[in-house]
Amino acid sequence: MTPAARIAAAIGILDACLAGAAAEKLLTTWARQNRYAGSGDRAAIRDHVYDALRCRRSYAALGGAQTGRGLMLGLLRATDQPVEPLFTGDGYGPAPLNAEERAPWPTLDALPPEVACDCPAALADVLRDSLGAQFVPVMGALRHRAPVFLRVNTQRISRDAAAEALAEAGIATRPSPLSPTALQVTENPRRVQQSRPYLDGLVEMQDAASQAVADMMPVAPGARVLDYCAGGGGKTLALAGRVQARFHAHDADAGRMRDLPARAGRAGVAVRLLEGDALAGAGPFDLVLCDVPCSGSGAWRRSPEAKWRTTPDDLARLCAIQAAILTRAAALVAEDGALGYATCSLIEAENGAQIQAFLAQTPGWVLEAERRLSPLEGGDGFYAAVLRRG
Repeated sequence: MTPAARIAAAIGILDACLAGAAAEKLLTTWARQNRYAGSGDRAAIRDHVYDALRCRRSYAALGGAQTGRGLMLGLLRATDQPVEPLFTGDGYGPAPLNAEERAPWPTLDALPPEVACDCPAALADVLRDSLGAQFVPVMGALRHRAPVFLRVNTQRISRDAAAEALAEAGIATRPSPLSPTALQVTENPRRVQQSRPYLDGLVEMQDAASQAVADMMPVAPGARVLDYCAGGGGKTLALAGRVQARFHAHDADAGRMRDLPARAGRAGVAVRLLEGDALAGAGPFDLVLCDVPCSGSGAWRRSPEAKWRTTPDDLARLCAIQAAILTRAAALVAEDGALGYATCSLIEAENGAQIQAFLAQTPGWVLEAERRLSPLEGGDGFYAAVLRRG
């Protein structure tokens, strides 16, 4: 495919995404229906789509319209790439520019700060209040692709040895300061999931800030641990990579845990899944970790659609769910145990305010540790707290 044809394909996918369809599903369907496209074409189109979604507000301003065509025009202008040679209508490329599209357009620096940093208008006030002086730089960081991080299974290999094994597979890495188990991939990230270190369970894909959250959680050898909102089990496996303990995983939607047994098997970890009523008689636990449903605002560069679709009503609903989870999870903690709370959110209502509300309403608990991780530190935005019965 020519560069122009790739842009035309991205325009069509973006139009469908803006109409409400999921980007990942659209990309998968497009690849199946266009089998002539090689891996390089598919990767380039994927990058176009996700780059445009991360910067949807600024690119629409630079491209003149909240459409796939407008977003791709904005992408080219924001990155100082020539526009007219790609918009000719030739070779399956997009149609030529009209008179309005040929008119001078502002630069990215000339846009209002809230637009230039691609802050969603619906949550702008909440984010400004939560981030303070870091509002513009943090939102600006979320405009760019997230780094690829790996978690080293240190029960089986050291970080240095894992880096050497990855290098032999053509994957360059460097240590991350956020966690002693984290490696940032600097070359050939798309090779990771077919590499021998990954297939042998020596490394897993996991954001470095997420690993730092797991590092905070107090787990003694032999402890009974429950990952209450386990999802795919990333934090369960991170904890199991540190210490030999008895690990349990639960999720309100058991289907989210479907990949966990295979991942745990690859890592050499035993995890008991607690589905439905099985949770009721399984406690108490020495640690209950609640990685709660949240806005995902700290990880919007990985899931940019959520940035534009989350509303204040969604946020209020999520905060109510988080409070209910904390109450239910606290009842599962042993008398001298710990309750961990985590979000991948930048919004204070989901973070420190949630913990303070729990402490005010639930006597007998104290805040033992608390940490906010910013995208400016390299990983995603996270909040984590450890509570203990006082």
